[in-house]
Amino acid sequence: MKSNYSNTAQLKDLMTVPPMTAAQHAEVMRKRIAHRRMVEEAKEMKKADTWQFEKR
Repeated sequence: MKSNYSNTAQLKDLMTVPPMTAAQHAEVMRKRIAHRRMVEEAKEMKKADTWQFEKR
């Protein structure tokens, strides 16, 4: 999982940039959720494949 502290910016830059709009925030959250679902599905598929091979 990504670290929350990997993106660093100067305080001045953070304080002078206008805040994110609701639409921008929604898009970021949609991308984050889609990525998390993709990772979870990959883990489930891997677990199912492992279980299938152990069954034989």
